[in-house]
Amino acid sequence: MTTRPKTAMVLAAGLGKRMRPITDTMPKPLVQISGKTLLDWSLDSLAHAGVDKAVVNVHYFPEQIVAHVAARRAPRVAISDESETLLDSAGGIVHALPELGKAPFYIVNADTFWIDSGMPNLVRLALAWDAAKMDILLMLSDLQSATGHSGGTDFLMVPDGALRRSKGDPAGLIYAGAAIVHPRLFNDAPAGPHSLNAYFDAAIAAGRLYGMTMHGRWITVGTPDAIPLAEAAVAGALAGSASALNELK
Repeated sequence: MTTRPKTAMVLAAGLGKRMRPITDTMPKPLVQISGKTLLDWSLDSLAHAGVDKAVVNVHYFPEQIVAHVAARRAPRVAISDESETLLDSAGGIVHALPELGKAPFYIVNADTFWIDSGMPNLVRLALAWDAAKMDILLMLSDLQSATGHSGGTDFLMVPDGALRRSKGDPAGLIYAGAAIVHPRLFNDAPAGPHSLNAYFDAAIAAGRLYGMTMHGRWITVGTPDAIPLAEAAVAGALAGSASALNELK
């Protein structure tokens, strides 16, 4: 029986430079899409998947995020303070490892989110996780299911789910900002700023990076003009879900 991760790392410490002027006075994770902050989209998805504790790292306007999550109970939020030094994605995780524990945990980017279609994608990710053969399992989106993505693809997936870099191949998939990782991945990690990308490449070389294609609509909000596109995508995805439910009745 698969045990779902009960802990998650929410990466919320970025500077949000491309979201200016909105982020001149607030951190990007507190930007609202359809009446809900980007951070709450992430935390609600984690709660829906049964996560008990989310570690949220902070750097830019940290006091605003601390105040925002103070009353949150599901999941319970622990703050990982990077106020003095921004540690990048992997550095932030390494810094937070004492809070994350010894078991596999979710990683979620606080500047992207998704609308599930059917079983929650984080639950599907947990069901696909196999610690015996994986160090990292990424949630992926195809280009057609993405809103706000202006780049190419990130990975190509073989039939058993193993990944390699796509180098922009349009047949590839996009990393959708959610993953499960085993903490052993960071056993020899340096302290200080560094990126998860190096760990992706090391896992590819070891044959231990896998992926799962999400079901639903993946939404990324990089600039202010992406906000109306994101809100239209939310409305469309939710309307589609409601229509599907009515057909089942």
